[in-house]
Amino acid sequence: MHKSMHGSRRRFMQATLALALAAGRGGSLGWSAGSAADRPLAGNISPVHDPCIIGANGEYHVFCTGQAADPTGLIPWRSSRDLRTWRLRGKVFETIPRWARQAVPGTQGLWAPDISWFNEQFYLYYACSTFGSNRSVIGLATNRTLDPAAPNFAWQDQGLVLESHPDDDYNAIDPNRIIDSQGRHWLSFGSFWSGIKLLPLDPATGKPPAGHLVPTALAARPVPRGAPGAIEAPFIIERHGYYYLFVSFDYCCRGIASSYYLVVGRARAVTGPYVGRDGRAMSEGYGTLLLQGNARYRGPGHCAVLREAGGDHLVYHAYDAQANGRPVLRVAPISWSDDFWPLLAD
Repeated sequence: MHKSMHGSRRRFMQATLALALAAGRGGSLGWSAGSAADRPLAGNISPVHDPCIIGANGEYHVFCTGQAADPTGLIPWRSSRDLRTWRLRGKVFETIPRWARQAVPGTQGLWAPDISWFNEQFYLYYACSTFGSNRSVIGLATNRTLDPAAPNFAWQDQGLVLESHPDDDYNAIDPNRIIDSQGRHWLSFGSFWSGIKLLPLDPATGKPPAGHLVPTALAARPVPRGAPGAIEAPFIIERHGYYYLFVSFDYCCRGIASSYYLVVGRARAVTGPYVGRDGRAMSEGYGTLLLQGNARYRGPGHCAVLREAGGDHLVYHAYDAQANGRPVLRVAPISWSDDFWPLLAD
């Protein structure tokens, strides 16, 4: 999700929240956001920014960005049994953790969560920052279950995972965890500045190992071609012997004027180098177009990929031009080309 000084997520979310609640709470591979996957979802699908998803106990669970002032709260939680009809289940945090407020004065929300399961518990990474700044932190919360009726249901904040400062050339937001084919754990992250980065994680803690670590660079948009370096929100999966890196280019948070779109590249190693279908490097601002907006759904981006035996799905947000540009949840099935590139199914 775009964290530059060109727009304020909080102002936009507040402006669209009332609309959302009133509306019923309830040669290129590029795909325009309007085909079979353009079918609207139902239930509580807005306001949704920066969604992540996981399946558990016969349901799908989506978590997304939230502001302290929002009625839906800090990291809203929604669930569905069919990926189409969604209900609001609650929120992860009652208040922004004290350590995060101290680290990032002025922070007013918890951004861009990432949900995964390992070590017999759910790991939910999240970010805190302020707009236009790279004084940012990534935190971690864990839970043994996503069943609120279970006696061991409780979100436990595990504190700081990673931080960035004004003298760093990266921004510690938009986390995404992956376990590679050798069982090693990694965290990709990044927004603007010098682009998308990767760090190893200690499987025992879900945090980087102790000591100074230099992040591995995965993708960037060098100025002036991608000025001002508009790339963020990484998500990595492994399939067909490749690692696929999904990222968002350009700007979100501008309602129907949002220019966000999704790009993908792949590599033989999780550390890269990632290239698009034409072989050009993501480190140089290239990649293969996957999804762009259409007349109704503007600025699609900040995706997660749901992997299941029956097929893969892309989960993302977009701005609904038929509802004054409010941010909505979107889900689209993924198919794969003969040369193993993701396609959004018609």
